[in-house]
Amino acid sequence: MAKITREQVLKLAKLAKLKLADDEIDNLVPELQAILGYVEILNSADVGDIKPTYQVTGLKNVMRRDEVVDYSEMLAKLMSNIPSVEKGHIKVKRVLT
Repeated sequence: MAKITREQVLKLAKLAKLKLADDEIDNLVPELQAILGYVEILNSADVGDIKPTYQVTGLKNVMRRDEVVDYSEMLAKLMSNIPSVEKGHIKVKRVLT
């Protein structure tokens, strides 16, 4: 069974930026040892014949090619729908005061 020391608990608490009281540290030592014991049990399981399950829904990513579209011909038509244009840019009301 895995052994964890009080010093290791203090180091973990420091890394996690946790402030623990002495009684909390004393309670965490056996709890963390039990957790590590369960992890050892899981590590000892024979999973050699089991295929990894990465995705269970059967959905796949659908990809499309990136294509460059030149909208310069349509620019004048697009800009004609805008209420206010100044020097080829869309003019809007002030957002920040």
